Amino acid sequence: MLGGVAAGLAEYLGVDLMIVRLAWVVLGLVGGLAVPLYVAAWLLIPEEDAATSIAEDLFHRFAGA
Repeated sequence: MLGGVAAGLAEYLGVDLMIVRLAWVVLGLVGGLAVPLYVAAWLLIPEEDAATSIAEDLFHRFAGA
């Protein structure tokens, strides 16, 4: 819901959104992997209408300075 990661992943995989959200909950309960994976995906996966991801934009901004 925050960054649209679950919705984008569900669309890309062709599965129901609730299945992806349930997987995030399970990952969160089993070892706490959900939060770091969600943040990584949010930074690395570009938005639907964007050409680059947040991380790529930041990299180019600081590499060019």
